[in-house]
Amino acid sequence: MDLLNNLALGFATAASPWNLLFCLTGVLLGTLIGVLPGIGATATIAMLLPITFQLEPVSSLIMLAGIYYGAQYGGSTTAILINMPGESSSAVTAIDGYQMARRGRAGAALAIAAIGSFFAGTVSTVLVAVFAPPLTAIALQFGSAEYFSLMIVGLVSSIALAHGSVVKALGMVVLGLLLGLVGTDIYTGTPRFNLGILELSDGLNFVALAVGVFGIAEILRNLENEHERDVVIKKVTNLWPTREDWKAMTAPILRGTVIGSALGILPGGGAILASFASYTVEKRISNTPGEFGKGAIAGVAGPESANNAGAQTSFIPMLTLGIPANPVMALMIGAMIIQGIVPGPNVATEQPALFWGIIASMWIGNLMLILLNLPLIGLWVKLLTIPYYMLFPAIIAFCSIGVYSVNSNVFDLYAVAFFGLLGYGLAKLRCEPAPLLLGFVLGPLLEEHLRRAMIMSRGDPSTFVTRPISLILLLLAAAVLVVVLLPSIRKKRDEVFVED
Repeated sequence: MDLLNNLALGFATAASPWNLLFCLTGVLLGTLIGVLPGIGATATIAMLLPITFQLEPVSSLIMLAGIYYGAQYGGSTTAILINMPGESSSAVTAIDGYQMARRGRAGAALAIAAIGSFFAGTVSTVLVAVFAPPLTAIALQFGSAEYFSLMIVGLVSSIALAHGSVVKALGMVVLGLLLGLVGTDIYTGTPRFNLGILELSDGLNFVALAVGVFGIAEILRNLENEHERDVVIKKVTNLWPTREDWKAMTAPILRGTVIGSALGILPGGGAILASFASYTVEKRISNTPGEFGKGAIAGVAGPESANNAGAQTSFIPMLTLGIPANPVMALMIGAMIIQGIVPGPNVATEQPALFWGIIASMWIGNLMLILLNLPLIGLWVKLLTIPYYMLFPAIIAFCSIGVYSVNSNVFDLYAVAFFGLLGYGLAKLRCEPAPLLLGFVLGPLLEEHLRRAMIMSRGDPSTFVTRPISLILLLLAAAVLVVVLLPSIRKKRDEVFVED
């Protein structure tokens, strides 16, 4: 009964005209960003953070959430039509979706992707609603030692799920933690690591760092390697799947939903991992594995369902524990902090309208996506013809205006330029920026809980291993790190990174 009452509160909040407008805005922007290759949901949300500060917290978070799962829909459009995924999680969809388009079945491929995403989004939203409250109740029993250990698990998992070198991923986490320490000591009020720069007394600007590392750096990287975008189909027809299509896609959608819902919770990149895992499962259990890579329906239905389910369930650790499962969730936590909301289990009890409003908006947003996306496919096809040299200067100008509007401080623009060049340099060195952002967001929280736990234990570090939950979490983190360092796993990580 409590669940139904909470959902009623959530739908009442999400269905208000103002929040519906922002939900619609979010999913449309997300789809647009997913359709245009080379930008991505992370960069877009980072760019739009300055605008959200002027909105009500629930409206801003509903819009940001809509951008995230809307981009999962949009990414499949470019993957199918031009063999260029708009989102990394749609990379697998391009394998068979593009071949279906070349065989004149682009409409069916797009419809299968949309239907699978809607079903997976609906199921995973229900899972968020069901599992979030008990996890919140458990989290309320956590002390500082448990939170410290939980954050260690999150950071280690982000290293485990990053591609390429473990050392580089670890280095990115450490760099993020160090950048998060810039500012003023939380207990003594003493300035630290600010290089004598007054503007750094309150720490590095989260928006400037996010826009630079993810937005500007991504634009620079794409300008260096601009691809020709050849749209296979100028007009998409026959959108509704046939009876044979329904038979072929039903089981993969169900399996993809289960895989995505489970893996989406993992920190670091669960939605991306889910789409690859789903494709592997479908190919292994298929009676006709030779069809994969030539236009297999299961190769579109499974991964698309998995990546959308993973995107939705990644909200569970963010809403209940205040721990980001991926860079987008880290940005949303940053938006909550700037809005004056402390992420964690207290959000559900102190601001239930916001907590349940976000959950309810996910289902509303998914319904909007399936009702809007298929009729607007013709528009998305036309947008694919916009050249990069016209698109990216406008985005950079928009970023600069948005960042400056937060504090009206020119120093923030210099910070964006610096972090943009830093992010570009890291990309050239094959260092993923996602662990850096997770480290930056979790760094201050990690320090706060570490010092608080030490104060409460009167300087005894054994408090982290004498408390059962904290000990279990630390052992879990150690186990994940050991598995990642196994030679076979390291070799596989390097192979995936080279393929990307």
